[in-house]
This record gives sequence, structure tokens and C-alpha cells, in this order.
Amino acid sequence: MRQRDTIIAVSFALLTSGAFGAAASFELEINGLRHEIEQSVRANVTLGQFVGRELSEPHARRLLAPAEGEIRLALEAHGFYDASAVGRLETHSGNLRAIFDVTPGKPVLVQSSDVRVAGDAERTAAVQRAIGEFVPRLRQRLDHELYEASKTAIQNALAESGFLGAELRTHRVEVTSASHSAAIDLSWDSGPRYRFGEARFSEAQFSPEFLQRFVGWQPGDYFSSERLIDLQRQLVQADYFASAIVQPRVSKNGDTTVPVDVDLTPAKRTIYTGSIYASTDTGAGVKLGVERRWINSRGHKFRGTVDIAQRLQAAELTYGIPLPGRDRHSYNIGASYRDETTDSSVSRTEKLVLGETREWQGFTRTLSVQFLSGDFEIGSERGNSTLLFAEAGLARSRSNDPAFPTRGYSVYLGGRVAPASAVASTTFAGVGFRAKWVRNLGRESRVLLRAAAAAMEVDDFDQLPPELRFFCGGDRSIRGFDFQSIGSVNSAGDVIGGNNKIEGSIEVDHYFDSDWGVAAFVDAGDAFRGNDFSLNVGAGLGLRWKSPVGVLRLDFAFPVQTDLDGSFRIHLTMGPDL
Repeated sequence: MRQRDTIIAVSFALLTSGAFGAAASFELEINGLRHEIEQSVRANVTLGQFVGRELSEPHARRLLAPAEGEIRLALEAHGFYDASAVGRLETHSGNLRAIFDVTPGKPVLVQSSDVRVAGDAERTAAVQRAIGEFVPRLRQRLDHELYEASKTAIQNALAESGFLGAELRTHRVEVTSASHSAAIDLSWDSGPRYRFGEARFSEAQFSPEFLQRFVGWQPGDYFSSERLIDLQRQLVQADYFASAIVQPRVSKNGDTTVPVDVDLTPAKRTIYTGSIYASTDTGAGVKLGVERRWINSRGHKFRGTVDIAQRLQAAELTYGIPLPGRDRHSYNIGASYRDETTDSSVSRTEKLVLGETREWQGFTRTLSVQFLSGDFEIGSERGNSTLLFAEAGLARSRSNDPAFPTRGYSVYLGGRVAPASAVASTTFAGVGFRAKWVRNLGRESRVLLRAAAAAMEVDDFDQLPPELRFFCGGDRSIRGFDFQSIGSVNSAGDVIGGNNKIEGSIEVDHYFDSDWGVAAFVDAGDAFRGNDFSLNVGAGLGLRWKSPVGVLRLDFAFPVQTDLDGSFRIHLTMGPDL
């Protein structure tokens, strides 16, 4: 009856709005509740749909009594079974406001809880963990949303562990209003544990033997939905297929062996890319690329890019040899040419790279041997160097949205070493670290933190090309300073970089529209030699636009602390936050 009365009242208000008296913009205020509970209750009050719209006072008054009942009912879901709500109407600055004073009352607490799983599943780690994390616990407030989420978590743990026939036998919550107590009784019969059968692939551009390398199980292994997801993820990330549909075939006749069918659609084999861009570091430019997603039946890859900008000309060729499997192993051979001009240096270098990449302990691990040779000018100094060095790195990135994360991080830890050799101009060894972190500050705002540090011991610093020296300043470094304008200086006053670097940044952005936002930021750091650290700080404001190809950032920055000559700078960049 209560729901029917509410529907009748809402329909009457919508059909006759404006028939009685002047309509005013409507506001809703609910007092007496914690923020998270208040937001949940607000979402269940019919009056909430009128917020910001025009509503006459007679119609709003008609909805007050039903809203009081909706508030009481919504609070029961949070464990408050004897709540009271009293509503009234007021006018504020010409707007009509419904105000509800709520007294939630004494909460219902869980006094007994029996959550159990019968069968082999009770000995599996995932199910034990889900049972151990069940909430609400004893003497905690009965929250039906948490209860349902915990129940679902146990059900999912059973399915993910291979107990596909698990049945929920008992699901009961008894509430005693007089004593404000609740008793939870939940039980499952896990049934038999299912096992994987064979993986069967549809006809594709590769042989079944090659495709089987993507499969992370053997027939007879315990069934795991996580392994199915991992198989689909690997097939998609391999970039060979336009789509990959992984479908387990669970028998209805009691057979506990689960074969898996994989339907593959080949992707376009060759793709061409082209873009026009502008950056205050490199100037306006054009970038062209071609990629052959697979060259042969073993899935080898090829990619070539050419980058031509006002202060950068570069070309790169890469040949990849993937070795499909759970560790996503691959070998890479690369050759590149780079001619770059900055305010502090000019360099023309050629590089040859032999590398290996694989997933390791949750990180992407890279190992490589690199040969670098070229000419360079730093200030008034000229040099030519040839270097042979090894490099290793660990990288990890997690986010809720790659294009525009509101929660996530990326981290990289790496090292380089160039031992003495017949071809090396100098020797060096160094380590470096960089990290980014982003969190939302409410619905429309975020905070972004960035930190980087590196240190290197080098036998002859003058033999290092600019590519291996450390500099600060520019769009993605310390804004308010020219690109690579921060570093140690020589006797002539030329910036020559450093063998150490420390950087940090904090930025807060706020989006006043679905696509447009503003930002405020402070960057700080230095690139230096030895212990000659000198803090440089830049700060400013920026404009943000979520364009179809990524976030476009227009920053206006100026130095606030430095020993260098500095002035107002405009920075323009585009790309992912992490």
C-alpha cells in the first residue's frame, strides 16, 4: 500500500505540476545521518527525483508523508529498524526545500553468525578467505548491503575454485526488534570440484599447437575462472585477434570435466598510423608508423615509426618474437636513430637494443643489452662516445580506467651498468626510480602525485651523451622552466646535466564539466652532480580537456624558487596520466 500511495502521489505531482501556485526550484535536506548512509537514503526517496526541478508547494507537501516512510524503510537496510523521520517544507532564497529530521534509533547488532560450507570447498584457500572476510561480524551493525556483498563473495569464491555446482542451502537473517539483535545463518553444499578439459580453438591464422601456448592449464587441473579470464586477456593483448570469446562448456549430466571453446576472429594484419602533434618541448611535429601484427606462423611482429618535429627527428625499427604463456615472454630487437635539439644540447645518436620482456611477480620485467654511439654538443662542449651497457627494469601499473583514472598508480625501478670494454668510451653504473599515484577527491576532483629519483656513478662524465645524463625542466618535469634547462653547469655557465636527479610534483584537478576541467600544481626538483643540490620550484594553473584521443593539458607555469633565470612558460601536452 505504501508503495502504491507513493506512485499515485508522484504521478499526480508530475501531471499537475504548476496547477496550484507558483513552482519553485526544489531542494532536499536530510539531517541526522552519517554522510554515506544519508546518500544511500537520499537515493531511495522519491522526492529526490525532483531536486533541481520546479515543484509547487502543494505537490511537495503531498509527497512529505510518503517520503517519511521511504526514509524509515531505507534505514532498515542499514540496520536501523525503529527510526523516525519528520519532514517539513521551507523556502530559502526563493527555492522550496524539504527538510527531514531523522532519528535513526538504536541499531540492530549481529549477536550470532553461522556461515559455513560443507564439502571439499571448505579446505580451499579462496573459500576460507571469503568466509573469514564475511561481514557484518559479531556485535557489528546489521547492514544488508554488506551482508549481500559478502554472500556473493563466497558464492564467487566457490565458482572460481571449481565448485560450479555449489548450492546455497540456508540463507536466513532473523531480526528481533525488541532486543535490537540479529542472527545470521548461511550454508552451502559445495558439491564436487570440477576440472578442466581440453581447450578447443576455432580456425584461425595460427596452428592449434601455437595457440595452445596461451593456455595456462593442463587437462585435469582444477577448474578456475581466473585462468579463463587470463586466457582471454592474453589472447586480446597479443594483438593478433579482433575478438576472443572464451566459453566453458559445463555438462548438464553431472560430468565434472569442463572443456573450453575459444572462438577467435583475426585482427587486421597490417596497420598504419599517423598523427600531428604539438609540444612545447619538441615543437610541432608529425609521427608516422606501420605495424605488422604477425609476420609468420610463429607470431613474430614488426613495427617501424618515424617522428619529425621542429626539435626532434627520430626513426625506430623493432622486431618482436613473442613466446606465449602465462609470463608473456618475448624477445625484442630494435634499432633507432635520434637527432634532438634542446636549449642545452644537440645530439645525434644511433642505438641497437637486444631485449627480453616477461611478467614476473606481478611486474613487467625487462632486460636488455644496448649499444649506443653518436656525436653531441652540450653548451660549448662537443663530444663523441660509444657505449655498451646492460639495463634492467621492473614496471607495474594499475588503474580503474586507463584513459582517465580516478584511482591507480604506476611504478618503475631500473638500473644500468656499463663495464669496461674495448669499445666503451667510459664506464658507469646507476639506479633510478619513478612513480605516479592518482586518487579521486569526490566525484569531480582528483589529486595526482609524481616522484622520481636517480643516481649514477660514472668514470668520465664528459663522455656521456645527453641521452644518459639527467636534466630537469619541461612539460613532464618541472613546469615553469624550459625543457632540460635545469642541471649542473660548467665553467662557461652552460647547463651540462647531472649524474643525480630528484623530482616531485603534486597536482589537483577539478572537472566542472564532463570533458572540461582546471588544475593547480607545484613541481620541484633538481638535476645535479655530486652533492650540489639546488631546489627549483615551479607552480601554475592549467586547463584540461578529455579529447577523443586522450587528455589535453594546457599549463601556465612560472618559477617560484630557483637560482636560474626563469620566466613565465606555457606547456602543452597530451597523453595518459599514468
